[in-house]
Amino acid sequence: MWLQVLGVLCLLPNSLALPLPLPLPLEAGGLSEQEWKQAQNYLKRFYPYSFRAKDENSLKSKLKEMQKFFGLPTTGILSSRVKEIMQKPRCGVPDVLNFSISPSKAKWTSDIITYRIASYTVDLPESTVDELVEKALDIWSEKIPIEFQRVFFEDADIVIRFTRGVHGDAYPFDGPGNTLAHAFFPGEGLGGDVHFDADEYWTNDSSTGTNFLFVATHELGHSLGLSHSSDPNAVMYPTYKEGDMKDFGLSKDDIESIQKLYGKRPELKYP
Repeated sequence: MWLQVLGVLCLLPNSLALPLPLPLPLEAGGLSEQEWKQAQNYLKRFYPYSFRAKDENSLKSKLKEMQKFFGLPTTGILSSRVKEIMQKPRCGVPDVLNFSISPSKAKWTSDIITYRIASYTVDLPESTVDELVEKALDIWSEKIPIEFQRVFFEDADIVIRFTRGVHGDAYPFDGPGNTLAHAFFPGEGLGGDVHFDADEYWTNDSSTGTNFLFVATHELGHSLGLSHSSDPNAVMYPTYKEGDMKDFGLSKDDIESIQKLYGKRPELKYP
């Protein structure tokens, strides 16, 4: 009986045989297939392809690009440290930008920039959101000759809103965790606008949820024209990090970068 069954199985055509799974590439670093797919999606999103040579657009090349950005050995193999970084909540703006995403040295040409808060989170009182947005803007304006003016009904340079999922741009949010917010660089239309994922739990402290001031200050840096920084102490570092609010402020890298765009704020002279 068993010999007959085995004989039938051996006679099955090759087209009916179950396909064997392809081995994952070396750069997968021993991950499961699902984990490797998640890593691929991360690299494609935050290290987007350009119009350069094909080999420079390979996943291995993008992995090396990420490792270089975060100051890790550029092995081209997905290590546990890289995986850890990929799993952290972060800003939705890519770490490596090409011209199509951000024109070189995009900046506002006026010394007065208007902003409007178009919608709010249910997690914080509206007055608290207003206060924290103003504080985040003040953190930047203290270092550059720019003033921010709030408007309520008319068009504004920077429109701030809380939204979720697919919300009218090419960058849908993904629910709690992962991408927290994104912002657009200075320009027309969406230029300067900031979107926060309404599915996050936004707070005004550093012990629970996601601190709104931390993220707002980061995103408004993009609104002013800054890209991500590789300095882990910088506000413009792409991943969210918890910390004591009393120590929160711009790093040397943040200050040098924003002043490179707009110059230094004149010192006040007293008689």
